[in-house]
Amino acid sequence: AYCIELINVSIDELQKSLCEIFRIRRSNIVLITSDLQSWVSATLTDEDTCMDRFSSRAMNEYAKMMVRKRIVKIAHSTRNALALINKYTSSQILH
Repeated sequence: AYCIELINVSIDELQKSLCEIFRIRRSNIVLITSDLQSWVSATLTDEDTCMDRFSSRAMNEYAKMMVRKRIVKIAHSTRNALALINKYTSSQILH
């Protein structure tokens, strides 16, 4: 249940991030990208916490493997999103 709650929080954080992307202007880029970085980083923390908790549970190994595989895939996508946000921020601040 705790892991599901963390995943729901992560989804909310990523949805907020998507909404904020459309509000980016040169005048607010630092503020918004800072928020984006915080939310996406928090999502990674949530995913790691979920993995740690999930790994210690006594349950079917196949089910664990399947959930772990999906969480790793989501975490990979989240890390890519954070890298893109950081790259975009750097390129906009330098110009």
